[in-house]
Amino acid sequence: MAPEVRLSGPDNEAIGIVSLQEALRMAGDLDVDLVEIAATANPPVCRLMDYGKFKYQEQKKAAEAKAKQTVIDIKEVKFRPGTDDGDYNIKLRNIRRFLADGDKVKVTLRFRGREITHQNLGLALLNRIRDELADTILVEQFPKLEGRQMIMMIAPARKKPAAPVKALTASSTTAAA
Repeated sequence: MAPEVRLSGPDNEAIGIVSLQEALRMAGDLDVDLVEIAATANPPVCRLMDYGKFKYQEQKKAAEAKAKQTVIDIKEVKFRPGTDDGDYNIKLRNIRRFLADGDKVKVTLRFRGREITHQNLGLALLNRIRDELADTILVEQFPKLEGRQMIMMIAPARKKPAAPVKALTASSTTAAA
């Protein structure tokens, strides 16, 4: 331990270089802790502070930052090349719900048996999904074949500020009547 330390006060004001015993005495007089800030400096830098209060404030900041963060999940919706309109509409409604919740969606199209020879049908299905959701999505990964599956990743589009709604003028209301 160094015989002298560079000391800062409780309000972070510089006190100067004092002996270690003097710094400990000042900490006792002010009823605060002597905390080493930079041990490798010459002389070491210390600060007078209420260390328990400091740790409590750091914990509160960390909890507040954690509460503000949003977790984005990846939901998966699976299709087959022969998915009929009824099932297609239900799955599309689920995709819309996932996107509205702010989650990303992995759309998987699974080929079984000889269906793999008709990849164009699968690509057309994924393009149909993309076209129907075009105004609300951002395509992160375009359809690509991985083994017997064709995969497309979509995310919710960034929200743009809404344009102000124009008030109806007197001339437009009389023309409609």
